[in-house]
Amino acid sequence: MVYAAVPGKLWSDSNDRGLYKTTDGGKSWSLILKGPNPSTGCSMISMDVHNPSTIFAGMWDFRRKGWTFRSGGDSSSAPSGSGLFRSTNGGESWVDLNQETAHGLPSKPWGRVAVAVAPSSPKVVYAFIEAEPPKNGLYRSDDGGATWQALDRSQYMVWRPFYFANLIVDPKDENKIYKPDLVLIASTDGGKSFSNIAGGAHGDFHDVWIDPLNTDHLITGDDGGLWYSYDAGNTWWKADNLPISQFYHVSVDMDRPYRVYGGLQDNSSWVGLSQYPGGIANAQWENMYGGDGFWMFADPADPDYLYAEYQGGTIGRINRKSHENRNIQPLPVSSEKKLRFNWNTPIALSPSQKGTIYLGSQFLFRSRDHGQTWEKISPDLTTNDPEKQKQEQSGGVTIDNSAAEMNTTIHAIAESPLNSDVIWAGTDDGNLQVTRDGGKTWHNTSVNIKGLPKNGWVSSIEAGHFSAGQAYATFDFHMSGDMVPYAYETGDYGQTWKRIASGEPGPVRGYAHVIKEDPIDKNLLFLGTEFGIWVSLDGGHEWAQYKGGNFPDVAVRDIVVHPRDNDLVIATHGRGIWIVDDISPLRGLTRDTLEKEIAFRSALPTVQQIPAWGGWVYGDASFIGPNPTGDAVITYYQKKRHIFGDLKMEVLDQNGASLGTIPSSKRRGLNRTTWSMRLKPPRVPPGASGAGGTGIGPRVVPGVYTIKLTKGKNVFVHQLTVKTDPRSTYTFEDRKAQFDLTMKVYRLLEEMAFAVAEINGVRSSLEAGASKLPASDTLGARLRASSSEADAFRMKIVATKEGGMITGEERLREYTADLYGSLNGYEGRPTQTELDRAESLSSELSGVEKDFHAWTDAHIAGINSALSGRSLAPISVLTREDWEKQTSQK
Repeated sequence: MVYAAVPGKLWSDSNDRGLYKTTDGGKSWSLILKGPNPSTGCSMISMDVHNPSTIFAGMWDFRRKGWTFRSGGDSSSAPSGSGLFRSTNGGESWVDLNQETAHGLPSKPWGRVAVAVAPSSPKVVYAFIEAEPPKNGLYRSDDGGATWQALDRSQYMVWRPFYFANLIVDPKDENKIYKPDLVLIASTDGGKSFSNIAGGAHGDFHDVWIDPLNTDHLITGDDGGLWYSYDAGNTWWKADNLPISQFYHVSVDMDRPYRVYGGLQDNSSWVGLSQYPGGIANAQWENMYGGDGFWMFADPADPDYLYAEYQGGTIGRINRKSHENRNIQPLPVSSEKKLRFNWNTPIALSPSQKGTIYLGSQFLFRSRDHGQTWEKISPDLTTNDPEKQKQEQSGGVTIDNSAAEMNTTIHAIAESPLNSDVIWAGTDDGNLQVTRDGGKTWHNTSVNIKGLPKNGWVSSIEAGHFSAGQAYATFDFHMSGDMVPYAYETGDYGQTWKRIASGEPGPVRGYAHVIKEDPIDKNLLFLGTEFGIWVSLDGGHEWAQYKGGNFPDVAVRDIVVHPRDNDLVIATHGRGIWIVDDISPLRGLTRDTLEKEIAFRSALPTVQQIPAWGGWVYGDASFIGPNPTGDAVITYYQKKRHIFGDLKMEVLDQNGASLGTIPSSKRRGLNRTTWSMRLKPPRVPPGASGAGGTGIGPRVVPGVYTIKLTKGKNVFVHQLTVKTDPRSTYTFEDRKAQFDLTMKVYRLLEEMAFAVAEINGVRSSLEAGASKLPASDTLGARLRASSSEADAFRMKIVATKEGGMITGEERLREYTADLYGSLNGYEGRPTQTELDRAESLSSELSGVEKDFHAWTDAHIAGINSALSGRSLAPISVLTREDWEKQTSQK
């Protein structure tokens, strides 16, 4: 048996609100408590755990619109469907608890209602009731709801009741109760008084879980994430391992690696690296501005500064080194009325004029001097509807308004990258305005969009990269209950518009937040909706949902294509920032290409990133974002799944020699595989411990390599260009010198492996011969002694005594492995010390080999003569040719 409280739709009426019950595990549900109107749903329920038939339910009459909000009726005295109800028979019948039926409760109208039954003493019931002051606050009943007394109504008990209305009672103590609010407050005297226990946690608390076995153990959720306490809220620990951040917008710069900028819901504005050695930890992100973070851009005219904005158009210019910030928001002059800035006020940088920045209120402002001065370049571009400008009356029972209710404002701005006089501005009440003369005259083009409902939010505008008259726009009507995506394109400055995404009957789901055009391929479009990101290869005729890398069905609020690296950087509202590496293979993916059996897709030249070390161990309580692969990525399209036989992919060098095979996928569609750009690791002789640093092969030098894909009898080839990291300071000649010396040491390790195999072959043959002779046989003693003599040569090459994890023997193999690892980890020109060391080690190995061969020349013939006399197999010395055959087969 399960009960479900259903508040209902936030933005529109719905008759499915109320309290539901299932008795068959969710297969079917019954509506057992319904509100008196289609805007009243069930806000909270609480049950007597000792008698589950006794249930209390809070009913809440509410409605949010784009410009106002009401909790209860339209005012503190207007009728409201909110109420508190009790059932003692599992919801079959209900008693309306009010001023008349339950002595002590406040008179109506009410707004939001929360209720909690004390688990340890179910006659104790708490209710938070939003009512007209001073009747609002916390109420307590000690007789199961028959009578009530008013208790605490301190600031954080009654503040913003539509947003903070939750009560949690300690499962062992009926007098200990928690109330989430801007801070977390708690009472230990049955609700008479409360103390702030938020400590160092973020704020805007919404829920608390109490461990029923150890009630000092708490978990709370607030707008900053999840927090743990083990001492009843005296101290808090942050759960940093949950990738659930809510980004509104994202931008990038041109550093290497580039930085990502974005604003987080109620968590300020941040900048972080797109990659970092060891992974991208939270520590690699830096907070730059406060409030609810929205737009954030690096100043292209001055790398020491950036722009950031929080709710209500509060824009600052921040010194990224000193963190000094200056508010540069335009302010009204004496003749102006209030400037109306949206909660999510747009910032836009000119793509062609460094230092030029745009900001929207009901007017479009432009600054050419980093916000020092602003010019108003438009009239009021909104409908200027006075009915949507009554924010001071918003709230319902409790007056409540913030920048979230500000309406008739500019919500989207875009300047054409081809003509700076062409500027677009979209409003939150349906106007889509364009100027073609830098702001002197404006035209509302939304009247030209056929079939578009009125007064929707222009959620994004994208000025076209291939024609000054081209633009894309998305409209959002979810704040009137319409969840369908609306996306349009114009090629004539808005005189005509074509709908390119509707969701009906197409595959796109969720109302639209943002649309972006690829700056290289005009047919490649990206659409972010409430349920994911969608890609079109043909200018919006057909769309497919992007699911690569297990990208979730999450709200995509903003998208940017990195102009140099071609990465698709995605701001999600709930799963942080995602980066799709190098989308260039999607460009030019035409129907002709899709009909081919196999088609390699071109990509940017592969950059061999500088080998680097960094990061640290953060434990399991911290999220570490993965870096992009450092390998070369090969992208190819396959029309049909390969079913029979192998799909072999090889890499060939400039001379056509094979450098090895790489994995390939047999599935249909676009496939990606990687090549490490390294040769096979060297063969290393066995020793007492591992030879650290020899597990990876040398990295090939920059150049052009061939990818050869063999599918049955058909062969497909692709050229892969490998380049040096632009950040590196060494030349190609330096890189070649490093590669050559690394390969010399590589071959030295392999020579050691052969030498040890050669010695071991002789040793094992000698031991095998001795094992076939009696223990007292003098030839057996001679063979065993010879084996020990041969082993002495091996012990000059490899360590044979195992030490601890760090200490132990070191011989030629260990010294050479260390040198190899050092050379292979830095790609600049080797030092003279390294050159001399390689020569020295090579000379030492040659000496051991020379001495061993002199020993075999002096002893093996005589030993073999003696073995022949006993009809035993002779001792053979392994040849290099035979060793190569043996090891190449492994």
